[in-house]
Amino acid sequence: MSYLRRRTKDASGSFRRAGFPAKLGFLFSSAFGIGFIPVAQGTFGTLAGIPLAILLTHLNPFAGAVLILLFIVLAVWSSQVTCTLLERDDPAEVVIDEVAGILITFFLLPFSWLHLCFGFVLFRIFDIVKPYPVRRLEKLKGGLGIVADDLMAGVYANLCLRLLMQYISS
Repeated sequence: MSYLRRRTKDASGSFRRAGFPAKLGFLFSSAFGIGFIPVAQGTFGTLAGIPLAILLTHLNPFAGAVLILLFIVLAVWSSQVTCTLLERDDPAEVVIDEVAGILITFFLLPFSWLHLCFGFVLFRIFDIVKPYPVRRLEKLKGGLGIVADDLMAGVYANLCLRLLMQYISS
């Protein structure tokens, strides 16, 4: 479960042999194939979440919270399905957790290109470095462990982005 994770051998073969629910979970967890990019899957997964994060900044707080909650449920379910399908604890192909984390990063913040750039960088730093308790959450089993650490990294990034923007604007 380190930053540089190796791709799963025969992941595409496992996908072809899977039933429809497992294929659907695999599609969601890989962000519709983004997780198959051979390098920096987490970074590309985060980038894949940017359009949804921009949409989130334009929703009212209640709608945004509901969207995030539903997305987290989808992320945990699809990550668990993919873990079972590939018989691995944290497959490199699963990047929906990065999408969920970047949504948390921008929750209740106004949209700006500056926010977007700093938020992206902050989230990737916290996701890679994994300060306490991020690394501890990663040790949870299954889909919950895959997603929980990225959610906490998103919380850290959100709080740091708020502080940084207060500092920059003063």
